[in-house]
Amino acid sequence: MGLPAQASLKREQRAWFMYDWANSAYFSTVVTLFLGPYLTAIARSAAGPDGLIHPFGLPIDPRSLWGYLVSLSVLTQVFVLPLVGAIADYGRRKREILGVLAYTGALATMCLFFVEGSNYLLGAALFLIANLAFGASIVVYNAFLTEISTPEERDNISSKGWGIGYLGGGLLLALNLAFLSNATAFGVSKGMAVRISMGSAGLWAALFTLIPMAGLKNHGAQRPLPPGQSIFKVGFQQFSHTITGLKRYPKTLLFLAAYLTYNDAIQTVIAMAGQFGSDELKMPMEQLTLAILMVQFVAFAGALLFNWIATKFTAKRTVLAALVIWTGVLVYIYVSVSTPTEFFIMAALVGIVMGGSQALSRSLFSLMIPAGKEAEYFSLYEISDKGTSWLGPLVFGLALQMTGSYRLAALSLAIFFVVGFALLTRVNIDEAAAEAHAKAQ
Repeated sequence: MGLPAQASLKREQRAWFMYDWANSAYFSTVVTLFLGPYLTAIARSAAGPDGLIHPFGLPIDPRSLWGYLVSLSVLTQVFVLPLVGAIADYGRRKREILGVLAYTGALATMCLFFVEGSNYLLGAALFLIANLAFGASIVVYNAFLTEISTPEERDNISSKGWGIGYLGGGLLLALNLAFLSNATAFGVSKGMAVRISMGSAGLWAALFTLIPMAGLKNHGAQRPLPPGQSIFKVGFQQFSHTITGLKRYPKTLLFLAAYLTYNDAIQTVIAMAGQFGSDELKMPMEQLTLAILMVQFVAFAGALLFNWIATKFTAKRTVLAALVIWTGVLVYIYVSVSTPTEFFIMAALVGIVMGGSQALSRSLFSLMIPAGKEAEYFSLYEISDKGTSWLGPLVFGLALQMTGSYRLAALSLAIFFVVGFALLTRVNIDEAAAEAHAKAQ
């Protein structure tokens, strides 16, 4: 299947960018900033005399709840995302699938407004729904990348998407910061302002998703549906085929292993930053919001900077350099981050490397996917992306519960960067791309 005409291609690229703008508000406002500290406070108010909460009879430190929830949400994605990817690849309604998933996530996010008192279980359930829906939607969204761009412009288009996403998430965060700082003038409490801010992320996603819904096109089925079989039956069958079929592409599998390892730590740092600043450093929510807001705009510049560096030194080398910086950030958290000023410095470092390492990783992976299996393979990629991961938050939560130290919990994530770096050095990108192309013929 060839690419559409150049003018049509540009229109679709602009529409594609806007879904990053739409959904990034959820990840910046809800996942990165508000929900972790807010749900921790809600859980603390529900704790028993032993200081623990007991969902379904399990004794849990309220501070560890958020990490466990992030991990659980991604474990559900392990089973659902490959199914969504297979359905998108076989179906002729990729755009519509994107819309259903996006609006499910947006609705669940808007309903976070109703989480208050000690009802942490409602907040947990809504987060699980929203994270699953948005994660699945991004599988379909990423699969459009190969349809709207040539291999030569893939790094540039992917980086622009990430950058525009950070701008969109940052703009809503700025509006929420202004609202939170003037909550009393609006006649609302800080808690109510947080609830409104979280709900606004769902509304933002719903409104701006209208643009990709109008601008993206269905380019036809990627693969023909077997006679007499429904798309859902084929999707379930494809779940196992996706996993077993990866062994035909060992270099793609090696890159995926590297990415899922190091990005697990990236997403854990992003998801736990707000809780660390609020609970460990006792930063007021307005100050914490300002720090996370700064990250959004620094990340936009970082995505463009790392894209430029990649043109000079290759995308793979640039990602490797970013992993070294990420490891340094964790050491800095352990050794020095104890004041709001140091938290801002840490946030700036995260912003610089965050956008570039993620955007370039996505474009690299897109080069080594067999033709016609884009959504299927991006479903595996998406298991650790956009603020979600599973092993990192679990390690973080267990380390925090066992040691009581946020710093040791953060430092424990360094192993993910070390292992991911080692795996990535062994990936030959050109050979992986050639292997995927040759075996897909």
